[in-house]
Amino acid sequence: MNKQAQLLRPEIEAKIDALLSQMTLLEKAGQLTQLGPTMLEGVGVDSFLDDPEAMQKVKLDYHEDWIREGVVGSYLGVQGAEKINRLQKIAVEETRLGIPLIFGLDVIHGYRTMFPIPLAEACSWEPDLARRTAEVAAREASAAGLHWTFAPMVDIARDARWGRIAEGAGEDTFLGSAFAAARVQGFQGDDLADPQHVAACAKHYIAYGAAVAGRDYNTVEMAVQTLHDVYLPPFASAADAGAATFMSAFNDLNGVPTSANRYTLTDILRGKLGFNGFVVSDWNSIGELVPHGHAADRKDAGKKALLAGVDMDMVTESYRHDIPELVEAGVIPMSVVDEAVRRVLRVKFLLGLFDRPFRSDAETESAALLRPAHLDLAREAARRSIVLLKNVGGLLPLKQAARKIAVIGPLADSPFDMLGSWSFTGSRRDVVSILGGIQSATEAEVLYARGCDIDDKLPADFAQAIEAASQAEVVIVVVGESAKMSGEAASRMNLGLPGHQEDLLKALKAMGKPLVVVLSNGRPLSIPWIAENADAILETWQLGVQAGPAVADVLFGAYNPGGKLVTSFPYAVGQCPIYYNRTSTGRPATEFWFTSKYIDGPVAPLYPFGFGLSYTTFEYADLEVRKAAGRVTVSATVKNTGAVAGEEVAQLYVGDVVGSRVRPIKELKGFQKLLLAPGESRKLTFELKVADLGFHNVDMQYVVEPGLFKVWVGTNSAEGLAGEFWLDEADVQ
Repeated sequence: MNKQAQLLRPEIEAKIDALLSQMTLLEKAGQLTQLGPTMLEGVGVDSFLDDPEAMQKVKLDYHEDWIREGVVGSYLGVQGAEKINRLQKIAVEETRLGIPLIFGLDVIHGYRTMFPIPLAEACSWEPDLARRTAEVAAREASAAGLHWTFAPMVDIARDARWGRIAEGAGEDTFLGSAFAAARVQGFQGDDLADPQHVAACAKHYIAYGAAVAGRDYNTVEMAVQTLHDVYLPPFASAADAGAATFMSAFNDLNGVPTSANRYTLTDILRGKLGFNGFVVSDWNSIGELVPHGHAADRKDAGKKALLAGVDMDMVTESYRHDIPELVEAGVIPMSVVDEAVRRVLRVKFLLGLFDRPFRSDAETESAALLRPAHLDLAREAARRSIVLLKNVGGLLPLKQAARKIAVIGPLADSPFDMLGSWSFTGSRRDVVSILGGIQSATEAEVLYARGCDIDDKLPADFAQAIEAASQAEVVIVVVGESAKMSGEAASRMNLGLPGHQEDLLKALKAMGKPLVVVLSNGRPLSIPWIAENADAILETWQLGVQAGPAVADVLFGAYNPGGKLVTSFPYAVGQCPIYYNRTSTGRPATEFWFTSKYIDGPVAPLYPFGFGLSYTTFEYADLEVRKAAGRVTVSATVKNTGAVAGEEVAQLYVGDVVGSRVRPIKELKGFQKLLLAPGESRKLTFELKVADLGFHNVDMQYVVEPGLFKVWVGTNSAEGLAGEFWLDEADVQ
């Protein structure tokens, strides 16, 4: 059920009417203004990225005088119940109308208990897991005084060069929509006024993940049909789940910046999706309309953003300074301002801030953070995020009989890098490193050597690593990216291992010892040498505070990995953007020269969407496809053919063979995760609505066209049982 209608409550709307009738124009502009504290003394950006705890050393100006003047309605970047309560007290006790402030922060994958980065967590293919981790993040954030998180990020991302791929659920619309709804539900709960939950913010609206060349903040060009069929559905899912706020993006879309795009912000979001919350700009994205070349100056930028549908200005201060003048000059109607203020006040009332402006205190905050149950969930989420990419000869799980194990690599004992991007509310002191997890999980002697730095430009010295490996029976090498190599403003031209890490792997491989590669990274990497030469590969991403125990659980068999990739791994960066649900060409790749291929490498990805191995094996059989009463039912039997229990993600793909617009070869339309004992079989059934098999045609009408459809059920997007069905004219009416 669409929950946007539930945001409209007559008793709240009446209270808003009463407030609006008392507010001055300046007070209204203030409600539409979000500020952050100004740094007076502190550390530079580089230090902050390397050490999130450095924020505690910063001296900030919180602009209390602005609150008293009624020219601010929201703050971001303020954390801690005592600080927030002090500022809130000024708002409710020292201003004319006593309207409370709303405090927001980027709580992306945990507040103090840091969970796996969202891209990793999506590899569990368990939306309910994401709901639970978001719920814990909300509980901790709310205890710290916050009311609002700038999450979830629901951008579809098909290009591994884009650093912010780490923050979302990958390349697929269907899966991304499921995780969008789950995360909104986790953050918000059933009642926004519940002090253990916070308002969610679906971002970045819209198409930000399609930035040209994977370069952050870059332009986006796409067909409007692609916008509606691929990039809009996760936002629609977030809206349907009741997301109280949306955030406009940095990019321009087909020449119009998304923070001043009336078509997307009003026609689609308010009209088509029925969104009743408020839209906040991204950081200075209103001010950036000027360098975009869309606005002449700050005043012009504020006018265009507000008229397009951005209700709250994040830090630009255009609304605060320029709205009164624009209204008095007749450029902006007062009705537009009133409607934007109404939306902001609506969310404040729904959060219960007028009745309970002080959500927490220092004692409550301290008691809520890093609870044992939260850490248990962090460990569960982390191990469910791990994807087994290779396991020659059943090397994993490692046998406890091993006497000496070498653990090598720059990320083996690097707690900070386990936190990943957007972890400034976390602490490296809370993290159990991968080395620490391995040491706690085995009685074998663990020999450790760093080997090299992550991005070392100097000549490498592998002597200590070689010495450790020479004494060991098996070598575990932990390599990948640092935490600051992915996330915002962290686009990469090259997707291989940075620095001397691959050289380190080659030196260790030459020793002839069993080689286990543990990847820790925030994006898909191009690793063909590792894929060819490692004996076993674990993609562990950046797993948060319980990274070490989770990785050890998988390495030693306490947990059988069941994760599946939610983003294709390119063979080489030149394939990017690469994604499974592409359309075909008139000349599909073959050995013939004049076909759509590369002359120096494969077309297919190194690892496809949906790929992931297990310590057991699964067999699919007995595919059945039936059509009746506006539905298509697809069933198949899955059997565990191995010797240990394991989890499998069974995936359903559908392809519309002939369309008035060229259709993707296949699209994910269902998935089920199941645990099977050795030898156990289970019949799975997928129910498809015919209405869900459509697309937007050349006239921008959503249609389901009659004709032949192909069906695949299997273990990933590249393999599975194949079937088909036919839709008649009567079926699509």
